[in-house]
Amino acid sequence: MKKNLGAVPAVYPMPVLIVAAYDEDGKVCAMNAAWGMICDMDKIALFIDEEHKTTKNIRAVKAFTVSLADKEHMDVADFFSIATGNKMADKFACTGYHAVKSAFVNAPVIEEFPLVMECELAEIVDTDHLHAVVGKIVNTAAEEAVLNEKGKVDPAKLNALIFDQFQSGYYVSGEKVGKAWNAGAGLMKK
Repeated sequence: MKKNLGAVPAVYPMPVLIVAAYDEDGKVCAMNAAWGMICDMDKIALFIDEEHKTTKNIRAVKAFTVSLADKEHMDVADFFSIATGNKMADKFACTGYHAVKSAFVNAPVIEEFPLVMECELAEIVDTDHLHAVVGKIVNTAAEEAVLNEKGKVDPAKLNALIFDQFQSGYYVSGEKVGKAWNAGAGLMKK
């Protein structure tokens, strides 16, 4: 029997995305965003508040990167959710991490995170019920250590963090339990 929990945002898993952009002076700003997802084969939507320093930078510079946070870098990923660029002059410098300019867009690639999508700003959707930053993915880069023998990202090697909104926890993804577009194929014959 189900127990009513009220109006709880009950989507799980949620990715731990690190969104990075330059400000108008070329300084790196990064934030942790769990409310984001792929919205087309070459687009990502980030449901982030317009008051974030990173959002303001994306508006100004028109480009950003989205990295998948991993277990090895959980402390810095969490720091990016605690610290705000609106109150700290250079929160990125506090991490000791390194960023290089993307070869594809005017945005920083944080070297420590194993996978990054480099994006141009496609649009910002701003309604009474939604604020979304939509990026066109221009390039995706991954460390060789997280690739399989065919050159594809291996989730078991990636150790991507998952945010648990129910209890404010971080988990790691990676166990393959079935094959997409195959696990339910037997039901097609009914």
